[in-house]
This record gives sequence, structure tokens and C-alpha cells, in this order.
Amino acid sequence: MAMVLENITRRVENECHIDNISLELEPGTFNILLGRTLAGKTTLMRLMAGLDRPTTGRILMDGKDLTGVSVRRRDVAMVYQQFINYPSMTVYKNIASPLRLAKVADAEIDRRVREVAEMLHIEDLLDRLPVELSGGQQQRTAIARALVKDAELLLLDEPLVNLDYKLREELRIEMREIFKRRKSIVVYATTEPQEALTLGGNTAVLYEGKLEQFGATIDVYQHPRTTRIAQAFSDPAMNFVDGKIETGTLFINNNTQLPRQGHLKALPSGDYQFGMRANHLKLERHSTTDIEFQTTIDLVEISGSETFLYVTHDDRTWIVQQDGIFKYQMGEPIRVFIDPARLYAFNREGELLSAADSVFSSHHN
Repeated sequence: MAMVLENITRRVENECHIDNISLELEPGTFNILLGRTLAGKTTLMRLMAGLDRPTTGRILMDGKDLTGVSVRRRDVAMVYQQFINYPSMTVYKNIASPLRLAKVADAEIDRRVREVAEMLHIEDLLDRLPVELSGGQQQRTAIARALVKDAELLLLDEPLVNLDYKLREELRIEMREIFKRRKSIVVYATTEPQEALTLGGNTAVLYEGKLEQFGATIDVYQHPRTTRIAQAFSDPAMNFVDGKIETGTLFINNNTQLPRQGHLKALPSGDYQFGMRANHLKLERHSTTDIEFQTTIDLVEISGSETFLYVTHDDRTWIVQQDGIFKYQMGEPIRVFIDPARLYAFNREGELLSAADSVFSSHHN
């Protein structure tokens, strides 16, 4: 049963929280809402759940208009950032609580509770109280309580944000496998591009209450329609440099001239913004066609086995992401390089025209 949002707008007093969003979500799909804080992710989820009503527009489920239907009369389950469990109930009773409210038979409750507990690796914790659990175990319990209901719509609002890095990585992988086997429409909100890529499925990029792009996660990542989406769906954010094409020649980096090749060959003459992902910039030349940039180091951050160099080029700050540990001094001049095949070409209005070996018009969907 597909969920369809038709021109949904949500205004609170004079502020527009959701601006004319239309979206269709199919059963059995995993859908990510990606955007910065205050992009509208939680507001959109509350509208989907029936906790709030849209100012204008309709919400349909399997063709039935649910716009004015309260959350209690919808088949929906939700998981929040906080570990929301009943403190006086055991893990078993917490998970079973929505089934008891629905007056499901005891034998069926027991079967479903134990099945979902095993799925989330908390089958040995069913007799414990929430206070006896770690943060990760509490969040697994909250997720299990949502899953056991087997609702047609499952909403997860940044459910892993309060967990430590190792637990987040573990649960992301597990949840991806769990949701593959379910027929629910799953909607998962996150601010983290890497989390969206890890989870896969489809991604809707939100910005200031507007839907910027929706599609298969890997497609949205590889072919962001605008510079704004490219920055939102990059961590670190995409770097940009101005350039132009004249008579078959690419001018970039203070008039460095290169013949147009590959995906840039079909671009017409004109002014461009070229996007470069942080991990595509290199500290050594790998080919005679690599573009060279003279930069200055502003800051060096070492994170695990990666180094992030904050550099300045033509008064712009870029981030260069490298595998390995690199020692540099602040203020030190260095050269960075990029393969032209890695460039994203945007027009001056910020619309994607070309990425990798695909050429796009400004109306590409």
C-alpha cells in the first residue's frame, strides 16, 4: 500500500516548516530523509504519522485519504532519538506492549516478541528492566517494540544518533538486513550522508522544508541535481572552483588549459562551477592530465586512519581527505591534484550538467 504525499505544506504561525512537498513511497522500501538540522525531517515524519496535520495538501495510503486521521487510527510505528522504554516493564513487556494494546492472543505475542528479540540480538535480555541495559540495548528494545507491531509505516527519527560510533556502525548494518525482509514502508531520518550511503535504499534530500531531490540513494549521491544537494550529500562538503569552456578547451585554476575529454566533451562553451569531492583530491600527480592547484594549509585534522587537510585556494577553503596519516604545518604551501574525470560540472545557476560519464540537462529528473 503506497503512501502518497500530495503538495504537502505545513505552516506554524508565519513560518513555513514544510513547503509544497510531493512524494510517493512504495511498500517494502527503505527511504531516507537526509538534511541538516531544521531541514524539515521531523516535521515531515510527524505529518506522515498523523501527529500533525498539513496546512494544505493531502496524505494518501493505498488511495485512502488519511490527512485528517489521527495517529491512533493509523497503522504506524515510530522510533525516536531518545531511548523511550517503559522503566517499570521488562524488555519482554516493553516489546509486547503494542500487541497487548491491540489485544493480540498471548501465544502470538510470545512468538512475535521472541522472533524480533532474536533478530535484534536481545533474546537474552527479555527479563531485564531498561535501567539494567546499556544505551545500545535500550535502543534495540525500542526498535524491537516498533518492529513487532509490523505496521505498514515505520518511522525512525535519527534513532542511532545518541549511540557511540561502534554501536551505530553495528546497528546500521543489522537494520539494513532486517528491513530487507519486511513489507513496511520504512522512513529513516539522518543528518549524516555516510549513514545514508551505508543504509542504501532511496534518499530524499531536504533543505529548509523543501524536497530538493528523491531517488535511489547511490544515484542521488553520484548525480546531485544542484550544488546545494552536492554539498548536503557530501561529508566533507564538496569543494568548488570556477572555470569555463571556450572553443573546445577547458580553462580552470587560473587559466590552466586542458582539452575537453570524457564526460566534459559534450559541454557547450560557457562559465561553470566545477565540483570536487574531498576524497578525489590527491597530494601527488597520478597522470599528466591531472589538474594542479597551488594551495596553503590552514588546518590538519587526523581522524583514525584518515587525514583531513583544510587548504586555501583563491580565497576559498577546501577540504582534502586522504587515507593515511600526513604531517603538515599550518601555513605550509602544498600542491593538490585531481583527475578531470572526477569533476562535476555545474552551470552558474548551480544545476548539474555533467558527472562522470553522464551528461544531464538542467531538467534531468
